[in-house]
Amino acid sequence: MLDFYLFPISYAFYTFPIAAALFTLPFLVVQYRRHGYIHKYRALILYLFLLYLMNAFYLIILPLPDSIHNSPPKAESYAQWVPFHFVTDIVRETGARLDSPSTYVRLLTERAFLQVEFNVLLMVPFGMFMRHYFRTRWAICLLCALGLSLFFELTQVTGIYGIYDYPYRLFDVDDLMMNAAGGMIGFVFAEWLGRWLPRIDKLDERTDLSKKRVSYTQRGIAFLFDWAVLLPFFVVLSVARVPYSYVWIIIAYFIALPYMTNGLTAGKWLVRIRLKGQGDRLSLRELIARYGLLYLLAGGANVAFIRSGAHGISPILMLLFALVLFIFDMAIAIHFLRCLFNRDRRLIHEEKSGTSHVITAKSDRTGSSQQQEAR
Repeated sequence: MLDFYLFPISYAFYTFPIAAALFTLPFLVVQYRRHGYIHKYRALILYLFLLYLMNAFYLIILPLPDSIHNSPPKAESYAQWVPFHFVTDIVRETGARLDSPSTYVRLLTERAFLQVEFNVLLMVPFGMFMRHYFRTRWAICLLCALGLSLFFELTQVTGIYGIYDYPYRLFDVDDLMMNAAGGMIGFVFAEWLGRWLPRIDKLDERTDLSKKRVSYTQRGIAFLFDWAVLLPFFVVLSVARVPYSYVWIIIAYFIALPYMTNGLTAGKWLVRIRLKGQGDRLSLRELIARYGLLYLLAGGANVAFIRSGAHGISPILMLLFALVLFIFDMAIAIHFLRCLFNRDRRLIHEEKSGTSHVITAKSDRTGSSQQQEAR
């Protein structure tokens, strides 16, 4: 019986790194947008919640039938609608006797009793997460527990929503009841456990965003989102053969837009950061110096190399260009790595332009009101 449960649990742990990798980007975006930074305890709880959900789901659906063309279950109905029918199953299958307390221990090894125990224990962590992290009330926790249990039951009775010809497990109203009971037990237990754990809603009370450094991860997400926005425009202008399309895009998006919004782009807005210059507002000189070095010089050299190949330049010149560009890019990469591992160093385009990234306060929608500077 123990192997029956260990098998899906092991699969959950095997596949957790894949799920965690897929979960990380949306997790980072939401956390940066909501809080402005990543709190390690909050991250730990959410990844544990993901691991729990994977274990619960695998325990419900595994093991799978050998073929999608499985045989119908040997039952008159695909659903059991009689509440507390598990009591009848336990009485019928158990070797324990009411008049003999010494036989009660047999319940711990019998299928009917263990199935009820499993359905209760399955949802205890869910109730704990709902109260401790999501700070829900008992009624919301109960509804969510019933909703998750109903999802599990429908997944089973529909043969994983039609993947299998027939259900390989049946819908049981007792499972819904025991799952909901487990969720509420976890909800109550979380109150006791919460006395020794940090309160999720109090994590940011003593956090001073002015002392928080804007991480390269946060900046990297903003960079990726900005270029995801720009890529379709870049493709359209290139297909239309607009002269100097790359230069116009850089000027419009990275110089004109941040000048009008005082340091915001779509990507920076997404992760709650903005550019800050020497004064209250960014100047054109600062933006031109920053993005002229970053995108027009460093980025433009690479774009020019790519486009020069389509203009029939001699192979010798192309080889010389490639060699110079390789040395140039390697120097930039080494400089970036040195800044990455040494917080006292600043990227050259920031140092020369006198600009830096700051974390915006929740009330700062345009970058012109209250700000929290990150050193």
